[in-house]
Amino acid sequence: MSLTGQEIIVLGAGIGGLAAARALAMRGARVAVIERAPAITEVGAGIQVSPNGGAVLNALGLGEAFGKISVSSRGAVLRDYRHGDEVLRLDLAKYGRFGLVHRADLIGLLEQGARDAGVDIRTGQNVSSVDLSGDRPVLNIDGGAPVEAPLLVGADGLHSRVRAALLGPETAVFTGNIAWRALLPVEPGAVPDEAQVFMGPGKHLVAYPLRDGTVLNLVGTQERKEWLAEGWNHKGDPFAFREIFRDFGQPVRGWLERVENVMVWGLFRHQVAPHWYRSGAALLGDAAHPTLPFLAQGACMALEDAWVLAESLAEAGSTDAAMARYQTLRKPRCRRIVDAATANARNYHLRSAPVRMVAHTGLRLIQKASPRFMADRFAWLYTCDVTAR
Repeated sequence: MSLTGQEIIVLGAGIGGLAAARALAMRGARVAVIERAPAITEVGAGIQVSPNGGAVLNALGLGEAFGKISVSSRGAVLRDYRHGDEVLRLDLAKYGRFGLVHRADLIGLLEQGARDAGVDIRTGQNVSSVDLSGDRPVLNIDGGAPVEAPLLVGADGLHSRVRAALLGPETAVFTGNIAWRALLPVEPGAVPDEAQVFMGPGKHLVAYPLRDGTVLNLVGTQERKEWLAEGWNHKGDPFAFREIFRDFGQPVRGWLERVENVMVWGLFRHQVAPHWYRSGAALLGDAAHPTLPFLAQGACMALEDAWVLAESLAEAGSTDAAMARYQTLRKPRCRRIVDAATANARNYHLRSAPVRMVAHTGLRLIQKASPRFMADRFAWLYTCDVTAR
């Protein structure tokens, strides 16, 4: 079906929504993005964009600009929590560029890219509910008249109104993990250009540089019985953050001593949506497949979704055929990524000291005998280029 002149509404101005808006507009669609926030801003956080996500940014014409706002990562290093001793080094450069970027910088790049493509971005409009009972989706907007969407892309995150209309009420399952995150100013070159994972009993901490190496992104995950609400904007206590990781050695201890502001949130498990579309509406990103952060693929999955959905709509003979193709192409891969991310949490949190010692010794022996083995286990993830279909 031709997208020239086709009106499409994208609900949500996050990474997936803005990428989808640009991808659709590049194919001739008239796209409007509806965002409930009064302005497109992002709280401070770092994200990793692996080559599979970078391929989409390149296809969107934003690859060069992304290179300027991100740090090129050499890979990932797993370390023991007590002294930071190296357990396993994953040299991932053979798969392409891994970019470490401040989320706000990526959002800004995608927003400008969408506007340059002619996308109409409407902020300050809260969609209270979505009605998919008719032939076309209807958005009920607080303080305004209902809006009918010829086509609707639900990129509205964990608590998606589009997902609720499509699947009904759902209950997320608390994983028994909470996450802490903080940003620290650092001197350029003070930390290596790679993701470091410090693994301890029942907890781990990830650290990597942002913004030309002048900012250090810290994310700590701890197993805990108490539930905390989902979301990124819960203010945490820096003292509590330090106490939780007090048994970690250097350099983690020195970093945490300097933390002045920290955010905390609970990690919940959601099912990958069994159905991704109906009545001219489709789910995208976290609305379709919320994932835990232990494989650093949330942003990349959303970018991949955006490209495949736009391509499917442009090439299939009808809207239903396009959305069916989109679901068929995306659902199995996203489910595999979600399952792999869930498994990683267990691997990082070995509580028994003897078990942890045996596991870490095994990883060191594997690396010595076959340096590429562990990195190549994820070749299926990083080598996928959805723009090359």
